Order: sequence, then C-alpha cells, then structure tokens
Amino acid sequence: MIDTPEKAENITFAEVSGTPCPPPKGITPRPGQIVCGDVDIRINAEGAWFHNGSPITRKKLVQLFATVVRRDEAGDYWLITPAEMARIKVDDAPFLAVEMLETNDNGVRYLKFRTNVDSWITADANHPIRVAIAPNSGEPRPYLRLFEDGTEARINRAVFYELVNNAVVAEVDGRSMLTIDSAGEFFILGPASE
Repeated sequence: MIDTPEKAENITFAEVSGTPCPPPKGITPRPGQIVCGDVDIRINAEGAWFHNGSPITRKKLVQLFATVVRRDEAGDYWLITPAEMARIKVDDAPFLAVEMLETNDNGVRYLKFRTNVDSWITADANHPIRVAIAPNSGEPRPYLRLFEDGTEARINRAVFYELVNNAVVAEVDGRSMLTIDSAGEFFILGPASE
C-alpha cells in the first residue's frame, strides 16, 4: 500500500488488489479507468479502517480514502479514484456521526453532524435521518444519509441519545412517535412508548 498521498489521483490499488470482480453496479468506468477488484480494506462497525487486518492509524490517509468512498446500486462499497475502482468491505456504514451541533436561523432548527472523518452534514431533505432496528438485539440503529448513492453515517449512541432528548412526540399514522426536525424536515426516531 502507498504512504499518505496528497490527492486522490495519487492513490493506486492495482498492486494490492485481490480477487477480480465485476465493475460497480450502476457505475460505468470511464475510459482508461481500471476495475482492480476486491482489495483487503475493511471498515468495521465502529468506523475504523483496516488494511490486511491491520488498523490504518493515519487519520489523513483515512480522510483521503473517505473522499473516494462510493456505494453502487447493489449496496457494495468502492474506493473510486480517477484511475481505478476497488471494492472494499464495510461491516455497517462507512462513517460514524460522532457529534451534533444545533443552530437556529430565523426560527428554523438545523442539526449539523460531524463525522469521524471531520466532515459536517446538515440533516435535511437530501440528508435524512432514518432509524433501523438491529435484528439481533432489537436496538435502534440510527443513520444519516451523506451522499445521493445511499452512503450513510451511523449516528453513535451518545449523539442518538441527544437526538432523543430533543425529540417531541407527534401522532404519525395514528401512533405516538418521537420526531425531530431539521432544516424544515421532520424525521421519525421511533415509537414514543419506547
């Protein structure tokens, strides 16, 4: 693997690619862009990056890789640079929302989330909050959509508790639900009884 490159154009996966794979579903490689196949890069459920089983500890490298993460129509995650495409493994979501900041502009609340790679995203119509239920534990698993391709950040437990503390109860389809608003949009966090 390369040392910390300065730009995405300097990332190369061809020499570390593993098994070949088809191109990303719904993403057409540009002329000259190489589909390298699967590479041994994994993002675990806590947002930590690994290469060949070892953690990638250089934050600048993780931040650079984060700029080229894309999700295809099949739900697979890829690192896509101008020259190459390499499929990676993601255990849950590739990013975590680790901090929330609330602002108010002329009576409209905005909830801004900082990810584990230090980018800020405001929850709005294009970046909705959704809450899934973990199949094994039955616990809520909240997410914030980051990109149009469906790439999300899982909202960590402390930030989710902060959301719940600021939620209001509203009737939705005849049920009392916890809701939160941001940028004029309302998001359902779950049943109010839980």
